[in-house]
Amino acid sequence: MQYRHLGQAGLKVSAIAYGNWITHGSQITFEESRACVEAALDAGITTFDTADVYAGGAAEEALANALEGVRRESIELFTKVYWPTGPGENDRGLSRKHIMESLHASLTRLKTDYVDLYQAHRFDYETPLEETLRAFDDLVRQGKVLYVGVSEWRAEEIARALRIADDMGFDRIVSNQPQYSLLWRVIEEDVLPMCDKERIGQIVWSPLAQGVLTGKYRPNEPLPTGSRATDPTGSGFISGYLRPDVLARVQQVSELARDAGMTAAQLSLAWVLKNRGVSAAIVGASRPEQITESAQAASMTLDSDLASAVEEVLEPVVTRDPALTQSPSPRP
Repeated sequence: MQYRHLGQAGLKVSAIAYGNWITHGSQITFEESRACVEAALDAGITTFDTADVYAGGAAEEALANALEGVRRESIELFTKVYWPTGPGENDRGLSRKHIMESLHASLTRLKTDYVDLYQAHRFDYETPLEETLRAFDDLVRQGKVLYVGVSEWRAEEIARALRIADDMGFDRIVSNQPQYSLLWRVIEEDVLPMCDKERIGQIVWSPLAQGVLTGKYRPNEPLPTGSRATDPTGSGFISGYLRPDVLARVQQVSELARDAGMTAAQLSLAWVLKNRGVSAAIVGASRPEQITESAQAASMTLDSDLASAVEEVLEPVVTRDPALTQSPSPRP
């Protein structure tokens, strides 16, 4: 496993991080969750990403159960706040009230006294940013949060938060969690350049485009039983990638991967990890062998010729327009 600094922070994270959106607490059992987490630990993964809203809080509980007995200092626990966690008007967003209450609920479910990274799951247009950042900073001062990050914020939103933090003496945002893959490259135009300048690390989600880049979905063939595409919880995110033209080109990428001695998933992860500013790529798993395969990508490198060949194959179907995102809430 390779370990990288999270942006400009002193904190190091595993280049492959384990995420439990959709799987833990809903798609797989506690026993299966534990087996996958054990495989992740065996592969050298130390970074685990979740959120208060995943499976209504059950994902955090499942992760805590799977990590029982693991030395707390040996891992990095990341969670998030923003999406509704209850029926009340204050059970959502990034108000001071919701941030404080959600963090304490997450700590209870995760069975820990602190999280290594607390992330604003989306930007809140209804709450003053100063209020949000002060609440996060207070949690840092209390020792309940070690670092603060965001997820799916626009470049201008991150830049504004950095200016406020500098003016008010708050801890700066150290990371952003965007969607990024060979098929989804929206962040390359604005977010990556700004974050590179400010040394904000990217912890990217869906680096395998919801499993499409593994090559298991084939054009004009039935969807595999039990796959993400047939699961009602996550199928809304994957439908845009299931066009025959996209799947045909992914099969070409799979052939390039085989010629290079990799699986399609490993090639796709290695491509993400080679990009400047990426601290970690988050992968999920419903079976231990999936996380073992993904973890191996951290030690693989793509030469420029292979990277160019892959990009050339996928160029006609790459999405760079954020307006095209399909966004059933909550997203990772």
